[in-house]
Amino acid sequence: MCGITGWIDWQADLSDQGAMLEKMVGCLIPRGPDEQGLWLSSHAALAHRRLIVLDPLGGKQPMRYEMGERTYSLTYNGEIYNFRELREELQGHGHTFRTHSDTEVILHAYAEWGEDCVKRFNGIFAFGLWDEQRQRLLLARDHLGVKPLFYARRGSSLLFASEIKSLLAHPLVKPEVDTEGLAEILTFARSTPGCGVYRDIHEVRAGFMLLCEREAVRPIRFWSLRSQQHTDDAETTAEHIRALLEDTVKRQLIADVPVVTMLSGGLDSSGLTALAGREFQREGKQLHTYSIDFVDSARHFEGSALRPNLDAPWVQRVAEHVGTQHHTVMIDTPELVENLLVPMRAHDLPSMGQMETSLYLLFKAMKQDATVALSGESADEVFGGYPWFNDPVAFARPTFPWMAMMQTGSERGQFAWLSEETRAKIQPEEYLERRYREALAEVPRLEGEDARGARIREILYLNQTRFLSMLLNRKDRMSMATGFEVRVPFCDYRLVEYVWNIPWEMKRDGDIEKGILRRAFVGILPDDVRMRRKSAYPASHNPTYIQAMQNWTLQIINDPNAPVRSLVNVSVVRFMAEGNLPEVPGVPNDFAVMFLERIIQLNSWLQEYQISIC
Repeated sequence: MCGITGWIDWQADLSDQGAMLEKMVGCLIPRGPDEQGLWLSSHAALAHRRLIVLDPLGGKQPMRYEMGERTYSLTYNGEIYNFRELREELQGHGHTFRTHSDTEVILHAYAEWGEDCVKRFNGIFAFGLWDEQRQRLLLARDHLGVKPLFYARRGSSLLFASEIKSLLAHPLVKPEVDTEGLAEILTFARSTPGCGVYRDIHEVRAGFMLLCEREAVRPIRFWSLRSQQHTDDAETTAEHIRALLEDTVKRQLIADVPVVTMLSGGLDSSGLTALAGREFQREGKQLHTYSIDFVDSARHFEGSALRPNLDAPWVQRVAEHVGTQHHTVMIDTPELVENLLVPMRAHDLPSMGQMETSLYLLFKAMKQDATVALSGESADEVFGGYPWFNDPVAFARPTFPWMAMMQTGSERGQFAWLSEETRAKIQPEEYLERRYREALAEVPRLEGEDARGARIREILYLNQTRFLSMLLNRKDRMSMATGFEVRVPFCDYRLVEYVWNIPWEMKRDGDIEKGILRRAFVGILPDDVRMRRKSAYPASHNPTYIQAMQNWTLQIINDPNAPVRSLVNVSVVRFMAEGNLPEVPGVPNDFAVMFLERIIQLNSWLQEYQISIC
C-alpha cells in the first residue's frame, strides 16, 4: 500500500510548488516508508509515498504514460487483483508495457476505456489520475471503501490525499469543524459516508469516482448492491461461496514480499488461513500466522455474549490443523496506555481506543517479519454475524442496530455525558435519526419481500455501508501507521454481490449465524472450529487498564484549561471517571471504557490539531 496526495489548480501555475507538495506528502511517510515521488505540471501536482509490494523496480510513482499528444499521470494506493487479465486484454488492443506493475495497467486501462476502466477493476484502491489534455482529474475509490481518499475544494484549487493530515498541511485547508462534523464525532456513529468531519473536507464514497474539472466536481457511482431473487439451493450456494473465496485468496496472495495471515481462531480468519495454507503447501512453503493476546488474559477474562470464550485454544487448534508457523503477540497495559493517542493521530480524529491501539501494536510486531497480511474483516457484515441481527431490541428500534444495543433507558440518557450547550448545538438524537433515515432511503428493496425480510435487508445494508466503514478505516490506519498492508478477501465485490441476495434463512443455514459460510468451509476446517460461535475482537480485561483510563480522564476533567470541558457535562464525566461506568446488559465493560478513551482522545485532538469549532 501507499500514501497519495495531490493538488490541482485550474488557474494558478503549480510547476514550482515542489516544496509545498513535499510538505503534503511528508505527512504520509508511515504509509509508504520505501520511496517518495513527485510529479508537477502547470496545473497539476501529484505525490506518492510507496510501500513496495509488487514490481520493486518498475512500480515507481507517480507514474506517467504518454500516448501521442495525450499525457496521463497517476498516484495510486492499493492492489488490482485482476491486473494480469486486464494487462493481457489491453495487449490485445495494442498496448505495450514497460513494467510488471498493476499501476501501469490502470494508466493503460484509462487510456483505452476512459473513466469506465474503474468498473473493470477487482481490488482495493484509491487513486488520482490527471488527464493533461482534458485538464481533468479522476478520483476513484474501491467498491467497499477499503482504501481511504479525502478531498477539499478551495477556490480554483482541489486537493486530495489518503489522509486528512496531508490536506491540513496545505495553507488553504484549516482545522475547522462545524456543527455537522461535531455531531458526527460526538454521537460515536460515524454514520455519514462521504463526511470528512472537518469543514468542507469530504471523503470519496465507496464505489464512487469523481470527475473533477474546472467547472465542477461530478460524483459517479460505478458500483452498488442490487436486490434480486436468489435461485441457487443451499449446497450450490455454499459451493459458489467456496469457489469465490478460493479464487480471491489465491489472487490476494500475489506479492513480491512475505505474506502472512491473521488468525483469531474464529470462523472467518480460520477459513482464510486454511485456504491460504493450501496454496502455500502447493508451493512447498509454510504459512506464518499471527494472533493477539493480553498479559494475564486468562486470569481477568469473563465470558460474555460478545466474547463467550478465549481465542488462544482455538488459534492453536487451527494452526496445528493447517500446519502454520504461529506467532502470538502479547500486549500489556503499559503499551496500551502509552500508545492510546496513536490511533487519533493516524485518523486525524478521535477513534475507538484500545480496539485500535492493540491492533496497531499487533501490526507493528507483524511488520518485523512480513509486509502483507490477509484478514477476515467484513464477513460479519456480509453474512450477518453480529448479535444484533437476532436481538429483538436492535431489530425493533428505529436506529443503527449497534447503537441500539448500547442504549440504556431513554435515548437521551445515552448523551448525558455531553454538556447542555453541546447537546443543544448538535442535537444528537435528531442527527442520528436523520442519518438513519438517509441510510434507509438508499436500501435497494426487493419487490414482494415480506416485512421481516425487508428489515433484515435494511440491517445488512446499514452494516455494509456504515458499520463496516468504521472497521475498514481502523484496519487501514493502524496497518499503514506501521507501513504494513492488510488485504480483506471477504470484501471482494463479487462475493458481496452474491451473498447480498442469499435469503436470511439460508444465510443462517443450520440456525446459526453465518451458517452458509460454515457449510462452505466443510472439509476445509475441523467441525469444532467450523461451528465455533462468534467471539468479538479481543480486548484487555485487566483492571489496571480501566484504572489508567479513569486516572487520565480525571486529570483532564480537573484541568480548568482542558478544551474538552466546553463540550462535556463535567460532573457526569467525573462521576464516570471515579469508577461509576455505565453498564449495558450483555455488553462487556470495555465498551463503557470507550467513553473514557473517547474523552481522552477528544481532548488531545482539540489540543494537538488546534481545532476551531465554528
